Amino acid sequence: MKAVLLYSYGDPSHLRYEETAMPKYGDNEVLVKMHATSINPIDVKIRSGAAKSRFPIEFPAILGRDLSGEVAKTGGNVQGFPKGMRVMALAIPDALNFEQAGALPLVTTTGTQLIERAVKPKAGQTVLVTGALGGVGRTAVHVARKHGARVLAGVRAKEKEDASKLKADEVVAIDSEEEIEHLHGLDAIADTVGGTTIQRLLKTIRKGGVLGSVLGEPEGAKKYDIRVEAFMSQPDASRLYQLAEDVARHEFSIPIARTMKLQEIQEAHRMFERGGLSGKIVLVP
Repeated sequence: MKAVLLYSYGDPSHLRYEETAMPKYGDNEVLVKMHATSINPIDVKIRSGAAKSRFPIEFPAILGRDLSGEVAKTGGNVQGFPKGMRVMALAIPDALNFEQAGALPLVTTTGTQLIERAVKPKAGQTVLVTGALGGVGRTAVHVARKHGARVLAGVRAKEKEDASKLKADEVVAIDSEEEIEHLHGLDAIADTVGGTTIQRLLKTIRKGGVLGSVLGEPEGAKKYDIRVEAFMSQPDASRLYQLAEDVARHEFSIPIARTMKLQEIQEAHRMFERGGLSGKIVLVP
């Protein structure tokens, strides 16, 4: 089969699209013929070596967290996954094509768990979601609203018009000191940005409020009387299927900026690192 192999840490030139052995599968596993995958920030961090202390790998390694495709073969103990079934860890809703499904798994699972496992908002509470136009942020906005929270979409000032389509209760420019000064008494922040941005926003959380973060505890958080919930997402097939159904019903979306061939992996990573994309990069065979 064809795959993208990483032979050492470094820039995108270390990714090689080439022939490799078909993976073996056990009695409780399925072999999936891939139709689409996508690039996530963790893929870049693993490739470069920035995340090697948290995610050690053996070379050559095949990266990637997202997948959509069809069941090709099943192990002897597997039931409910017939050959040809459309899957992305669980069945794909018929209303989604493979490219749409390939963009969903990691960002939707992470955004959901940021709200449901870290922030845990109650109905009526005010939650600020930073990086609300990203895949994780879009999902967090959607899920927080489903839980009855009043949701503020935090974006850069130049993104406010685009963010007005997110169905949030309010859009806030979190790169504007003037707009940050008007924020106070927040019940929670669901943070997908980190860095100096979240450090400037810590003062806006009320005493006893919550900071949920996908990027670890920010510097300076301990001097505030808040609860910090930093976490790493875990697979959740049933919740993923529910989220895919929400996307299929157009309740929210994860935009696709570019669809590229898997053999264009080096350029795809370079494009991702340059930033400025208005959606995900999806890769197809």
